[in-house]
Amino acid sequence: MKKCACYVRVSTENQLENYSIKEQTERLKAYCKARDLTIITIYTDGGYSGSNMNRPALQQMLKDITLEYIDTVIVYKLDRLSRSQKDTLMLIEDTFLANHIDFISVNENFDTSTPFGRAMIGVLSVFAQLEKEQITERFTMGRIGRAKNGYFHGGGYAPTGYDYIDGNLIINEYEAMQIRELYARFVNGHTVHDCWKYMQNKYTTKYGAWKSEALVYHILQNDIYIGKVKFKGISYQGNHTPIISKELFDEVQNIFKTSKKNRSIFKANTLLSGLLYCGKCGAKFHGEHGNYACYSRTKGDSKYIIDPNCKNKKWKISDLDQLIIDFISDFKFSELEPTGSFQPNYENDLRIKIKNLDKQIKKLIDLYQIGNIPFDFISQKINVLIKEKNILQECIDENVKLIIEDFKETKDRFLALLSYGDLQQKRYCLSILIDQIIIDDDTINIKLKQYEN
Repeated sequence: MKKCACYVRVSTENQLENYSIKEQTERLKAYCKARDLTIITIYTDGGYSGSNMNRPALQQMLKDITLEYIDTVIVYKLDRLSRSQKDTLMLIEDTFLANHIDFISVNENFDTSTPFGRAMIGVLSVFAQLEKEQITERFTMGRIGRAKNGYFHGGGYAPTGYDYIDGNLIINEYEAMQIRELYARFVNGHTVHDCWKYMQNKYTTKYGAWKSEALVYHILQNDIYIGKVKFKGISYQGNHTPIISKELFDEVQNIFKTSKKNRSIFKANTLLSGLLYCGKCGAKFHGEHGNYACYSRTKGDSKYIIDPNCKNKKWKISDLDQLIIDFISDFKFSELEPTGSFQPNYENDLRIKIKNLDKQIKKLIDLYQIGNIPFDFISQKINVLIKEKNILQECIDENVKLIIEDFKETKDRFLALLSYGDLQQKRYCLSILIDQIIIDDDTINIKLKQYEN
C-alpha cells in the first residue's frame, strides 16, 4: 500500500483563482479514493507564496520524506508545489526522485513514475515560472501607475505622521506635530542620537515608542513628508498634504551631506581630542607621538598657541585615556545634582510651544462660539492639543530627571563600545557626557556637560 501525502497551498492571489484549501483538499481526496490510494497526511500552507520554499508545511513534508514516512506526494496543480522553475525541478529531482518518492499532479494528469511524466514536469515548470513572472510584471506595473498618479503604495502601513484611509494618506495631527518638532530640533544642531532620545522620552505614535536611531534617520530623509511618493527609488508628486516645507527638508539633507564630508576629512584619531584643555595657559591639548600635550608647549599651529612658555606636563595617551575610562566606569550619575544656574537648553522652546498651543485652543473655542464648526469636531481637536500641552509640561517638570537618565544610558553605551565599538562612536559618547577635561600637571579636572563636578 502506498503511503500518500497531499500538499495544498494558497496565497492571496490564488484564492482569487478558485483554488481554495477546501477545494484542493476535496479534489485530492476524490482522486485518491478513485485510485484506491491511502492518504497518510495532508500538508497545508495557507497564505504562503509559491515563489519560495519558506513554507512551514512544505518544510515539514520534506523532513518526513527523509524519515521515510511517505512514498508518494500528490498536489492538485503543479504550481501549488512551486511557481519557481528552479525550486520545482530541485524538489522533484533532488528530493522526490532521490528518495524514491513518486510525485503526482492531478490537474496535469501525470506522475513521475513514468518517463513521460518526468519529461513533462520540466516543461510545465517552465510555464509555471513564466506565469509567476507575468503576475509580478503586472503587479509592478500597477504599483508604478499608482505612484505616478500620486498614490502611496505601502498599503495599510502608513508612515509616522499619516493615517492610511480609503487608499489615501491623511495627516495625523498629533504625529505630524512630532515630525515637525524632530526636523526643527535637528536643524537647530541636535544630533540624530539626541533627537532620538528626546522623541523616545516624550512621545509615542500609532506604532508605539520611537524605537531606534534608524527610525529617526529614515524620517529625516524621507521625502514623503514634502508630498512625494516613491517606488523603486523614483519619487513622484503625491496627492497627500506635505507635513514640512521643501526648504526645511533640503536644509536637513544638506546637513547630512556636510556632516558626512566633514567626518571623512577631519576625523580625530585619539579618544580625548577636543575635550582636553591646559590648566596653565588655557590652550587645547592634542595627541602626537604617543602623548597628549598642550599646543602652546609643542609649538604647533600658531593659532592654537596662547603662552609659548607654558610648561604643562605631557600625558601618555594610553594613561590618560584609561584614567578617563575608569572615571566614567566608577561615576554614579544618579548622584548628580544640578547647580543653581542649571537651565535645560530646550526648556524655553517647550514653554514657547505651550504658549502656541494655548493660542490654538483659544482660536478653536472662538470658532465654536461663532457657531460655524460642529462641537464634536472642535472637542476632538482641543483634546489633541491639550494632550500635547500636558506632555510638553511633563517634559519641563521632569527635565532634570530625564537628562540624568540620558547620562546613565550614554555611560552604559560607552562602556559597551569599549569592547566592540570604533573610536568615533566612543568619542561621540564622551562628547555627550563631558564638557571639558582640564589638565594642570598631575591634576585632572573633569567637567561634565551642564553640571559642575
